[in-house]
Amino acid sequence: MDRETTSFEVRLSREMRLTDITMIGVGAMIGAGIFVLTGIAAGVAGPALLITFGLNGFVALLTAMTYAELGSSFHDAGGGYLWVKTALPDPNGFLSGWMSWFAHAVACSLYALGFGAYFRLVLTAAGAPAIHLGFMTLEKWLAVVVCVLFAYINFRGASETGKAGNFITVAKVIVILAFVAVGFAVMLHRPDWHAAFKPMLSNGWGGVFAAMGLTFIAFEGYEIIAQTSEEVEDPKKNVPRAVFLSLLIVVPIYLLVAFVAVGAVTPPAGMAVTQYLGQEKETALVSAANQFIAGGGVVILIGGLLSTLSALNATIYSSSRVAFAMARDANLPELLGRVHHRRATPHLAILFSTVLVVFMAVALPIESVAAAADFMFLLLFVQVNVAAMRLRKTRPDLDRGFRIPFMPVVPIVAIGTMLFIAVYLVAHYPLSLLAAGSWILVGAGVYYGYARDREAVSVERAEWMERIERKEYRVLVALAVGESMEPLMEVGLAIAKRHAGELVALTVVEVPEGESLMTGRRGVRALEPHLQRAVEYGRARGVPVHPVVKIARRVSHGIVETAREEGCNFIVIGQPNRQSWFERLVSTVVERVLQSAPCQVAIVYGRVAKEGMAGIVLPTTHGANTALAADLLPAFTSWFGAPARAVTVVDPDDPKSARDRGVSEARQTLADATFEGPLGVVAHRDVAHGLSHALSPGELVVMGAPEDAPVATLFGDTVPVALARPGWNPVVVVRDVARKRGTSRFERIFFRQE
Repeated sequence: MDRETTSFEVRLSREMRLTDITMIGVGAMIGAGIFVLTGIAAGVAGPALLITFGLNGFVALLTAMTYAELGSSFHDAGGGYLWVKTALPDPNGFLSGWMSWFAHAVACSLYALGFGAYFRLVLTAAGAPAIHLGFMTLEKWLAVVVCVLFAYINFRGASETGKAGNFITVAKVIVILAFVAVGFAVMLHRPDWHAAFKPMLSNGWGGVFAAMGLTFIAFEGYEIIAQTSEEVEDPKKNVPRAVFLSLLIVVPIYLLVAFVAVGAVTPPAGMAVTQYLGQEKETALVSAANQFIAGGGVVILIGGLLSTLSALNATIYSSSRVAFAMARDANLPELLGRVHHRRATPHLAILFSTVLVVFMAVALPIESVAAAADFMFLLLFVQVNVAAMRLRKTRPDLDRGFRIPFMPVVPIVAIGTMLFIAVYLVAHYPLSLLAAGSWILVGAGVYYGYARDREAVSVERAEWMERIERKEYRVLVALAVGESMEPLMEVGLAIAKRHAGELVALTVVEVPEGESLMTGRRGVRALEPHLQRAVEYGRARGVPVHPVVKIARRVSHGIVETAREEGCNFIVIGQPNRQSWFERLVSTVVERVLQSAPCQVAIVYGRVAKEGMAGIVLPTTHGANTALAADLLPAFTSWFGAPARAVTVVDPDDPKSARDRGVSEARQTLADATFEGPLGVVAHRDVAHGLSHALSPGELVVMGAPEDAPVATLFGDTVPVALARPGWNPVVVVRDVARKRGTSRFERIFFRQE
């Protein structure tokens, strides 16, 4: 079996229960928002703060239905990014992930700074002296420390993340409920408490809508539950349950806090309650608690610390999972998609997200950027609602654990209300549009300059793997008129036969620039006998052959395009043993095919024929291409009926440890391919000469290509050319699907110039 059919898909272990993910959502929502923004929002909305929180809860519920449906249908890390990517055309998917990653990271920075500010107040209340630490304030040092701490907790694993979040979330809910209970007790002794709510709309509906935009970030957080889907037990049921449970817990708490803050606080003479709360700003709840009971402000400070910690935990988790999902889709560097071998967590995504969070917490004016994060959350939620409507039409087959009622009315209302809030947000915080727009423009640059091509290769590779799984195997053989077709056909037939596949025999008619492609049709009839011989050649050997003539401006483009159209798994192409210096300078057809091939490629040097085949030799080292060559050996030994052996070349001038390591790596490659033949070790300073001395006339050489070196050099010969040129040993060089890899030392010298 080929190595590609046994490629591993990275998955995260399902450790998190309903309680864990519900608490993550609650922890994300009951964060710095309820403690820091309640007073500020009261000053903006007036007594209608209750209406503000109620309407935001309603808006959150509309989009929560969308997250419940899609979160129960898709069980991979990524959440809204994954859904938008699946449902909407590019670059919507990339930008949704880009915005989500940034928004959660900025929110995380806000929570970290909130923790630093609250902790400094606690130290001040405890009588600690003022502390100055170098170039940053104490609040920012505390923010950095707490970010690193929770990054480590997330690195430890999902269960540790859930346990830490559960403890903190339960503790802060107890603090808030205690604040509400004491506030109600105060209201019972104030018969005129209801006067504080009159007139309810003292600042008008404009104040309500502005406060909605200001406090919307306090109601986002349930979407983080969808990020956990790949790590949740029974996500089909537990994800929608957790979404609605988190809102059922949080929204009433917000309404109770707003009710008590307005109804139980006694303002200074001549000032309305909401004016006083607005004046106190982020410390409004601390001031209120101090009125209720002696020392109550310290309790609220502790609650604020717990809130910022749990929100910090949830947003570090979420931002790292978005980066992890984008890396797995080749939209970000692949190292961010790696999973720690022992902890089974995306450790590098966590590290990189933490660096981003710390940088923004330390270097940026967080208030304006936080407003930009809010704006991005609104845009992301708009995209997700559009994706939900689209997926109802395009993917009716999805196994949905929850279905949005009254589709499409609910998503449409959600989209309209969020765009309305976004307008008010930008009107009151114009810098948020500048920050958000700048980040989106950077994202567009990253997509078009980096991610788009990488993603296309990743998608082609995934489709190629699916065809292998379905056993739809096709080998494209690129035949040139006037050259012998037998060597290429023999290699293609060997590979196709091994996979019970078929051949696509292709000849490309090249039409010069400036001429119509239709002119190429004149030569098609002359090619028919050539292709017919290929069809008969394959059928006589038990392999079906489909002939294709491609008319193109460039031969290389015609080959690659046909491979995509026909869904081919392998391309077989010939490389001349002799080329002029000019041909090498302008790059060969083979080079251009290798640069954009959507599948594996075999390059044939010399004459490959069954007659006189003395054996098959595998030059062995480590690396993906050499591993592919080792995996293909059974195909060639079976087809040609010849024995196989392996050879590795070591440099006698290298230290013994380096030579031993090279031999060990070669043996490991053979073991991975379950090759049981002998391994010969040749000591020679020059790879080509070492191999040529180890070969017997008539042996076929099957070898892996270099990872990133050209198959032809400007001066001298590559190893395959040097071996094939005398005419005694044909060579087949194979290369895996194009992707970024490191290059082993042996592979670098394997194709060095002579």
